[in-house]
Amino acid sequence: MVAQVKIKQCTFLWEGTNKRGIKSKGEIEGPSIALVKAVLRKQGITPIKVKKKPGALFGSDGTKKVKPKDVAIFSRQLATMMSSGVPLLQSFDIIAKGNEHSGMKKLIAALRLDIESGNSLAQALSRHPKAFDPLFCNLIRAGEQAGILDNLLNKIATYKEKTEILKSKIKKALMYPAGILSVAFIVTIILLVYVVPQFESLFSSFGSDLPAFTQMVVTLSEFVQQWWYIILGGVGGGLYTFVKLKGSSKSFSKSVDQIALKLPIIGGILKKAAIARFARTLGTMFAAGVTLVDAMESVAGAAGNQVFTDGILSMRDEISNGQQLQTAMAQTGLFPSMTVQMVAIGEESGELDSMLNKVADIYEREVDDAVDNMSSLMEPLIMVILGVLIGGLVIAMYLPIFSMGSIF
Repeated sequence: MVAQVKIKQCTFLWEGTNKRGIKSKGEIEGPSIALVKAVLRKQGITPIKVKKKPGALFGSDGTKKVKPKDVAIFSRQLATMMSSGVPLLQSFDIIAKGNEHSGMKKLIAALRLDIESGNSLAQALSRHPKAFDPLFCNLIRAGEQAGILDNLLNKIATYKEKTEILKSKIKKALMYPAGILSVAFIVTIILLVYVVPQFESLFSSFGSDLPAFTQMVVTLSEFVQQWWYIILGGVGGGLYTFVKLKGSSKSFSKSVDQIALKLPIIGGILKKAAIARFARTLGTMFAAGVTLVDAMESVAGAAGNQVFTDGILSMRDEISNGQQLQTAMAQTGLFPSMTVQMVAIGEESGELDSMLNKVADIYEREVDDAVDNMSSLMEPLIMVILGVLIGGLVIAMYLPIFSMGSIF
C-alpha cells in the first residue's frame, strides 16, 4: 500500500477580475499559489495577485476550533443535500453560506478546493485528521467505491449524532462528581484561609489550651496559609502529569481505565457506554460493506476505553483465524451474555448490522437512565459533603467557646 502524502493547506489572499472585468478579492484555502490560481481560473476569475495570508501575532487567526459536534452537524447537512440530489460541490457552497462557524467555513472551503483539484471526498477528508478521524474517512471511501455515498452519508450522520449524544452523557456523568470535589475543595480553602484565622486571633486571648479538634483545624489553616502555592502547584502538577501519562502511556491508560470500570455507579456507566460505542461503530461499518476483520481496528479506536480497545483487537485476531464474532466476544469477558446472544442471533439470521444497532440503542438508553439516576443521587450527596465540611469547621471554631461556657 502506497502511503498517502498529506499536503499542508494554507490560506491565500487573492485579487482578480471576473468575466465582466469587475475587480474582486477574497480568501481561499490551498496547498500552493499555482493550484490556487488554477482553481480561480476554473471559477471564471483571472487572478491578478495571490499571496499567502500572514499569520496572526500570537499564532491564532481568530478561527474557531472545529469540534466533533460541528462535524456531526456538517455530516447531517451534507447527507440531506446529497439525498436530495444536490451535487457535492454545490452542497458545500450551500452549507458554507448558511454556516456561521468560521472554522467550519474554512474547512469546507479547503474540502471544496481539494475536490476541485481532482481528489475524492475521502482523500479530501483525510487531509484534515483533527476533524475527520480514520473511521469517518474509511466509511466515506467505502461509500464512494460502492456508489452509495448518499445512503452511507445518512448512516454516518446518524452514527455521529448518536456518538455525540452518548459522549455528552458520559461527560455529564464524570463532571458531576468532579464538580462536587472541586466545590468542596474551594470552600474548604476559603474557610481555612479567611475564616479560621479570625477565630485564631480570638482564641489566643483565652490563655488556655484548645480542644484537639480545634487545634487540628488551626494547624491545618496555618499550613495552608504558609504553603498555599505548594498545594496549588502540587494539585496542578498532579493533574497535568495524569493527563500527559493518560495520553502517552498505554499501560498507565489501561490501569486507569481498569480502575474506572470498577468504580461504583460510574464504572457501570462507562462499561455500558463502551459497549454502545462498540455496537454502534461495528454496526455502521458492517452496513457499509466493510469486512468484519477490517472493521475491528476502527472499532477498537472508537471504544474510548483501553481495556475494551485491547479486548476488541484480540477479537480481531480470533476472527481472522476463523472464529465467530459471538465466540470472540464471549472469550474477552467484557460483554454481558445478553449482548453476546443478540450478536449470535444477528450472525445466524444474516442481520448482524441491524442487531448491533439494536444493542447500541439498548445500552444508550441504559446510559441515559443511569446518568439521570446518578444526577438525582448526587444532589443530596452534595449537601451532605458540604454540610460535613462546613459544619465540621464551624464546630471546631465554636468548641473553645462552648468549653468556656461550661467552665463558667
